[in-house]
Amino acid sequence: MDKLIEIEHPGIMFKEDFLDDLQIRPGTFARAIGVDCTAIKQIIDGKRAITADMALRFSLFFDMSAGFWLNLQKDYELRLA
Repeated sequence: MDKLIEIEHPGIMFKEDFLDDLQIRPGTFARAIGVDCTAIKQIIDGKRAITADMALRFSLFFDMSAGFWLNLQKDYELRLA
């Protein structure tokens, strides 16, 4: 019998491990990186991908590699496929 592995959208990790841990509200984060609050909400809800543009914005805010964010999205998409 095949075992199903739960696949979480990278937006869940983004919310739990970054926003929640740093006590940053999604709306505050959206304003800080210059995007609409809806875009961040859709990423958190797993309804929108972390694009290259978003990865760059996230990386500048958190002072880390844009590749980190792109790799999370890529790995998620590969697992879905």
